[in-house]
Amino acid sequence: MWQAIVGFIGGPVIKGLLDAYNAHLQATTSDKQIAADLAGKEIAAQAAEAQTQTQLKIAQVGHPWEPEKLAFYITLVFYAKCIIWDKVLGLGTTPQLAGDVSTWAGMIMGFYFGKRTFENVARIIKR
Repeated sequence: MWQAIVGFIGGPVIKGLLDAYNAHLQATTSDKQIAADLAGKEIAAQAAEAQTQTQLKIAQVGHPWEPEKLAFYITLVFYAKCIIWDKVLGLGTTPQLAGDVSTWAGMIMGFYFGKRTFENVARIIKR
């Protein structure tokens, strides 16, 4: 009689309990696996988004040798020489720009700063 009880308890009942526990462990493990997979995909998506944003910034900034930037560099060097070398350090004098050169210098500075301002305002409105 005891053998029948132990055989009954040790056999199908214990086996059923162990199977249920293993199923629970596998479900928990698969949930963790799914969570880990989702976390990995989220990290990969964030990395791809960061790379795309970097490429967008590079595309928006452009190259330092574009014609508009070259003209700005020349004008900037002139203004820096006038302000730093002539006025701040007092080491020389630069004659005033006159005629077309002064007009072009003003247009270059106005274009460069106006263009960036317009681009920034347009980007804000677009959002």
